[in-house]
Amino acid sequence: MPRITFITSDGTATVVENADGTVMEIATENSIAGIEGACGGVCSCATCHIHVQPEWIDRVGPPDETERDMLEFEEATHPGSRLSCQIELTPDLDGLTVEVAPLQ
Repeated sequence: MPRITFITSDGTATVVENADGTVMEIATENSIAGIEGACGGVCSCATCHIHVQPEWIDRVGPPDETERDMLEFEEATHPGSRLSCQIELTPDLDGLTVEVAPLQ
């Protein structure tokens, strides 16, 4: 199973080994600061906004239309912005590193 690294706004890096599920599920199960997941992962709140590091963007893939619409309401977006509830970890994403977006 994949390993994922979360970097919070204070620069703390947390590595989760053998991660299974969506990036949001893994973040909330491991109490990653700044990832709330208020909607439970149905892409309707943006409280799980992350920034995918540039070297991972192509492998993670782009957001779909619904996710892009949610991200339009966020101020701290950039080309790697994604909602972590919409990224399912797969073996191809082993080693993924994401930054938790600053809270608004």
